[in-house]
Amino acid sequence: MDAKTLISDLAKAAKTAQSVLGKSDHAMRQAALTMSAQHIRQSQSEILAANAIDVAAGKARGLTDAFIDRLTLTPDRIESMANGLEAISALPDPLGAELARWQVPSGLDIARVATALGVIGIIYESRPNVTVDAAGLCIKSGNAAILRGGSDSFHTSRLLAKLMQTGLAEAGLPEDAVAMVSTSDRDAVGAMLQAVGQIDVIIPRGGKGLVGRVQDEARVPVFAHLEGICHLYLAPGADIAKATKVIVNAKMRRTGICGAAETLLIDKSMTNHLAGIAEALQQAGCHLRGDAEACALVSGMEQAEEADWSTEYLDSILSVRIIDDFEAAIDHIRTYGSGHTEAILTEDVALMDRFFAEVDSAIVIANASTQFADGGEFGLGAEIGIATGKLHARGPVGAAQLTSFKYVVRGDGTTRP
Repeated sequence: MDAKTLISDLAKAAKTAQSVLGKSDHAMRQAALTMSAQHIRQSQSEILAANAIDVAAGKARGLTDAFIDRLTLTPDRIESMANGLEAISALPDPLGAELARWQVPSGLDIARVATALGVIGIIYESRPNVTVDAAGLCIKSGNAAILRGGSDSFHTSRLLAKLMQTGLAEAGLPEDAVAMVSTSDRDAVGAMLQAVGQIDVIIPRGGKGLVGRVQDEARVPVFAHLEGICHLYLAPGADIAKATKVIVNAKMRRTGICGAAETLLIDKSMTNHLAGIAEALQQAGCHLRGDAEACALVSGMEQAEEADWSTEYLDSILSVRIIDDFEAAIDHIRTYGSGHTEAILTEDVALMDRFFAEVDSAIVIANASTQFADGGEFGLGAEIGIATGKLHARGPVGAAQLTSFKYVVRGDGTTRP
């Protein structure tokens, strides 16, 4: 079967399933999620075995350590997936929520009510947990999901999708509400991007190459972020002990995620603290690249090139720049940032508030790690991704962000003069 026919068939089945899921009782959708969580826990050994095949193949192809980290599942990560489904299940029902209601002089009563988006195509690369997060959020919000994972996680993602389908079936909901594209052929991605009228939204989750292709080729609406070039700004008034801990965590907790910090901006008034911060980073295994002024202050720091300021390393590398003042920090972020997540480190509340007001990224943080840029950490149960656009969804895309709305208008024989 050619890719276009495959995607068309999946989309038709998904649309039929979504018509059932979108009007289903919330308790049924909750049951599907909790049952899926149980099956994931019960199938831990099978999941680890499938994942071992994918990881071994990835290492044989020479994938980077950061890529392997994103691909690898552990018992803790499997438990986290199950916990995420249960957290999603416990959230309020996003469907049918009355977002606003008012009356107009004509006598009409008008309400804006949340509805499902429809059929959502999710295209992702190495992280098999996206299979569970995406399927779970779509089920919760009454949307059907067509999942196209990367070849790197093929065996793991296929098994996880089957477990989600089992949960749906046991809850009395159609299995076709979650579909896994059964081929790693790149033509399947192209077919999804062109599936106007069949897929309602595409959400890519992966590297710059994947997201760039989706944004360039898609005729279907897209929720996406191209890169996670996240900044830390060590500002006047920072508590250095607190800030150092945050900086190391923001860079080194997991270097391969989109919320990992890539650039540290040091206010000129705080340069006397740079050596200590650099030592803490280097002890954690971080390689530093700095401007000339920073290199002069830190032993072992490499000279940064212009490209470093706009690079998402996804690795244990951090670029460091000394800037003159607050305005220079904002200018750097506007010039090189990707609109994902930025953090300021300061105890100066006025400066903090200016940062919140003037930095136009999806997430702005004070005195906390950029690695909190995550739907689960925001109380959304999980996320499909971080949207950096300004239309519809922005920031972590959870169940509530996977809804649209319609207007419900009530009259009483009302006519328009």
